[in-house]
Parts: sequence; C-alpha cells; structure tokens
Amino acid sequence: MPYQIIIKPSNHIFTVEPDETILGAALRQGLSLPYGCRNGSCGACKGKIIQGIVDYGRYNQETLTDAERQHGVALFCCAQPLSDLVIECREVDAIRDIKIRIMPSRVHKLERVAPDVMIIYLKLPTNERLQFLPGQYIDILLKDGKRRSFSLANAPHDDEFLQIHARNYPGGVFSEHVFSHMRERDIIRFEGPLGSFMLRNNSVDIPIIFLASGTGFAPIKSMLEHIFYTKNMHEHNRKMTLYWGVRTKADLYLEKLAKKWEQQHKNFTFIPVLSNALPTDNWIGRAGLVHQAVLEDFESLVNHQVYACGSPLMIRAAYQDFTQLRNLPADSFFSDIFAPSTNTPPVI
Repeated sequence: MPYQIIIKPSNHIFTVEPDETILGAALRQGLSLPYGCRNGSCGACKGKIIQGIVDYGRYNQETLTDAERQHGVALFCCAQPLSDLVIECREVDAIRDIKIRIMPSRVHKLERVAPDVMIIYLKLPTNERLQFLPGQYIDILLKDGKRRSFSLANAPHDDEFLQIHARNYPGGVFSEHVFSHMRERDIIRFEGPLGSFMLRNNSVDIPIIFLASGTGFAPIKSMLEHIFYTKNMHEHNRKMTLYWGVRTKADLYLEKLAKKWEQQHKNFTFIPVLSNALPTDNWIGRAGLVHQAVLEDFESLVNHQVYACGSPLMIRAAYQDFTQLRNLPADSFFSDIFAPSTNTPPVI
C-alpha cells in the first residue's frame, strides 16, 4: 500500500510505493528535492520527519548522526516510509522541468591531463543534446548494472561534447577501465542529468567562494564557465574566488585555464593550495588544507555563498568551520561530495 507524503512548507503531496525511498518517489513524480550521491554519503538530501515513521535505511553514519536522528532528521535518499509522513525540506525549482534521460554516447577523445586524471569527451548521437544545469552530474551505466557518477565539467552552452574528469584510484573498476582499456569510439550509456548542486541566482551581489579538492574542480569549472558566458549578456561584477586544493603541482591539471580566467575577469581570483608539494615542484604558493586557506583569508563569511566539491573530509571540515568559526549561514553552503565508488556497502 502506498503512503502519502506532505512536504512542508510547500504543502506539496506525493505518494511512495513499497520499497521506494522518499527521494526516489518525489523525483519520479516531478518534485525536485535536493540530492547528490543518492547512497547516503553526502547529506545533500537531509530533511526532517515532522510526523510519521520511517526506516532510515543504509547510510554512512558520519553523514547522519544519532543526535540528528533523535531530532527527526533523515536522509531522504535512503529513508523509506513506514506510515504516512509529513516532512520538512527545501525544494529546488530550477531542475523541475529538466528531463532525466538514459542516452548512448561515443567516446570522442581521451585526454590524460595528469598522471591519474583523464578527461573524457563524450559525443551524443546526431541532433541530440543533454539539457542540464551547471554543477549537475551523470551516472555511467556499467554492464553489470552498477553505476559510476561523474560531474559534467563543460558548461551547458558548450555542449558539443560532454566532459567528465575521471581519477584513477586503486579498486576503482570503472576508473581502471578508463586508464587501461577505454578507447576512442567506445560506446557508453549514461543517465542524467542528476543532482541539485547548482548555482543559486537569487543573490547576484553576494560574493561566492568556490572550494574544490582534486577532480571536484569539474562541476566548479562548469559553474564558472557558465557565469563567465552569461556575464557577457548580463553585466555584473559579483566577486568570485576559487580555492583549488590538491596534493602536488601535477594535480593542478587545468591550472593554466584557471589562471586564464583570472586574467580575463577582474572579479575572479584563483588560489591554488598544495597539501604535499614535492621538492621538485619548487612551490612558493599557498600550502596546507584548502579550507584552512579560506579561514586564513576571511574573518567573516556572513555575507557569502560557498560552493564546495571534493572529498567527504574536506566538505565536512569546511561546513563545520565556516559555519561555526566564520558565521557562514548554513543555507549558504552548497556542496557535492566526491566519494570513490567501490563494492563496499555504506556503513550503517
């Protein structure tokens, strides 16, 4: 028997079928709840159970603490109703009319830009285009039924090829395939666009801090290129700063591009941060943890927005320190966690 869900404060109503998550049912019925990983790792889909009972499902315990559960917080990508519910969460209007599709694509080009980073350019069938918003991602559909999520690194206006940034890491079945076996003209199926990590355009005068670690640069690249493109049509001088944290200089795989943006746009600043520079790097720039560099540069973040993408540790540390130490409003922190896909199930 399906359960009825009421969303506050919008009062939108939808139903959830047996064995269906709250998020899955909402998306199926055209309601745009925020989400990211869809496996209980990132926390983007957190909301409150005001009334009713849920099965919290399988999730990463660091993402949803026992204290949060006691206060009625749940991860809607994992939670399944055990009764009718009243829930509280924000809704994202911008993605409501974008259709999620399953599409074939051809590998047009493979560009190895760092020892362990490959840029994959995907070509859609003739006369086909994927409508998406900067910051969203696609799921590569593997033959064994598994999925691998990758953010789109190209901006929507530059969509002749879809661009994804793949990092090679031990145990990564798809990433090892990319670096060892993938060839140009291979056919890949994907589902997308997905996710609610996207620009909020309701506060065009508020400065933005973009925070990226590793290949978390990919969706930030899409956002920035979109901003630079639309700025030519809608002039504004919103101050933007990109902090890109990596281990060594070789990991700044598109450093020249970021420096080019800085030269072309007077309201944009690029700050690379290395955590483990090699002696051969001859590095004289910023060092340490990337979110610590932000703390060093800003005494207050009360009138800022932060868009952060990268490792779970970086995202959690940035959110905690920015909101607690620099007074960043919690609803001004937007994030997408890059968690390596493995065959290990989430920790309950």
